[in-house]
Amino acid sequence: MIRPVLTEIGIFLVPFAVYALFLAATRSGLFVQTSWPVTIVARLVLVALVLVIAGLIGFAHFSGAAPDSTYVPAHVENGRLVPGVEK
Repeated sequence: MIRPVLTEIGIFLVPFAVYALFLAATRSGLFVQTSWPVTIVARLVLVALVLVIAGLIGFAHFSGAAPDSTYVPAHVENGRLVPGVEK
């Protein structure tokens, strides 16, 4: 479960990284406070939230088992370990 959480955190940080790369490429002063006005940060947060929501919707919609499938957990059969499968 930690992998999707880390993925969503990474997706949230993408707009900030792109803007930081833009500032670095234009030599506008990456660590200067005037390069990060409140309006730009608010827009970056909105874009990041839209990306995270889209990622969560995609994760919920396209991951997991197929509809009407049954998971048979791993078990021992005739003395051998049989891995779990979806039927």
